[in-house]
Amino acid sequence: MNTTVGNLRTYAGFARRFGRRFVGECVRERRVPVAPAPHRPRPAEWRDDRLTVAWLGHSTVLINFYGTWLVTDPALRQRVGVRVPGVLTVGPRRLVQPALAAGELPALDAVLVSHAHMDHCDTGTLARLPRSTRAVVQRANGDLVRRFRRVDELTWGESVEVDGARVESIEVSHWGARKLTDSQRGYGGFLIEKHGRAIVFGGDTADTRAFARLRSRANVVLAMMPIGAYDPYIHAHANPEQSWRMAREMGATYILPMHHSTFRLSREPVGEPVERLLAVAGREGWRVALTEIGQTWSLPED
Repeated sequence: MNTTVGNLRTYAGFARRFGRRFVGECVRERRVPVAPAPHRPRPAEWRDDRLTVAWLGHSTVLINFYGTWLVTDPALRQRVGVRVPGVLTVGPRRLVQPALAAGELPALDAVLVSHAHMDHCDTGTLARLPRSTRAVVQRANGDLVRRFRRVDELTWGESVEVDGARVESIEVSHWGARKLTDSQRGYGGFLIEKHGRAIVFGGDTADTRAFARLRSRANVVLAMMPIGAYDPYIHAHANPEQSWRMAREMGATYILPMHHSTFRLSREPVGEPVERLLAVAGREGWRVALTEIGQTWSLPED
């Protein structure tokens, strides 16, 4: 009983602090429509003998890795946050529509979830994916994806095989609780290997040297790294310069910037993360795989 009362007090305090702001934002948002995605992927045209990816928004990336189909941290609804079933979701609204809706995704070999935060593990989007989809998540997150027939929970260093691809949980610098009163859950990124090549999904991460350890272990051709929500949350979210450096330290040939321009989660201007990334890339801007929601990119083949 004491725990329940304590939880209620925690949430009541949160509502007092942020409730008025949320209502005000909802009123202002009604005057501004959600912008359409500037690009629309055509996964039906993607070849299974190539690495092809499309950024659907925020941290959601659709991947065809030589015939292994994956999607990362799917969040494809209008809002992310606390779901009140049958009523509404309390949380940030999208600035830009997703490039594809959940029902428009191709058949997936697995969905990868990096951690429990609601902008990365959106149960509303997950509920719209077929139950036959396999879910690969970090430690102590299985309860969030239990609707799926097969769920693999991984700790850092553990791996599973998904349709010929090796998927390993890797260390990042973040945190994993989902709710204000939640206990700590696992969090991490993913190293995915197939045909002698590797891609990295960084999930959410602050600056860390952990990615540098991958350089001697894998031929990383693409690093999907977060570049937004760093002001004032630099302790939990890397800025563009840090993500660029981490991608280079792991030896990645290309970087796909994500976790920006989709939800307003922090104070920096919406366009700033990409501008800073391109500035630090300089003459190596060719390494930046894509920058706009819905864009499709394929690994150049020799």
